[in-house]
Amino acid sequence: MLQSLVHYSMHLLVIGAIAWFYDRENWIKYWAILAATMIVDIDHLLATPIFDPNRCGIGFHPLHSEIAIAAYFFGIIFIKHKIIRLICIGLLFHMITDFLDCLWTNSNCNSCIFPNF
Repeated sequence: MLQSLVHYSMHLLVIGAIAWFYDRENWIKYWAILAATMIVDIDHLLATPIFDPNRCGIGFHPLHSEIAIAAYFFGIIFIKHKIIRLICIGLLFHMITDFLDCLWTNSNCNSCIFPNF
């Protein structure tokens, strides 16, 4: 329960802070763009089963692959268009959030905030 709360808070609330730091005057617009990057989870529809609470999506789903993550990272560095760069930031942050969720799931830690390493 706590893990899901943290995971979805990162997907929905923390991106508000990212949007605010990105552009304080237009942060609501940019929050909406960052929230829209969650469409990247459409690749979950290619998996069987579609949802497996014990599966780490990083490296499993095509848009969560190492190649895709590298593209999001290089997009942040090399793309100058403000909106496209923001989309890359949102996609990379989504991967970071999912990766932290993978760490938590594989830590056998059901009631702690940080995984045991």
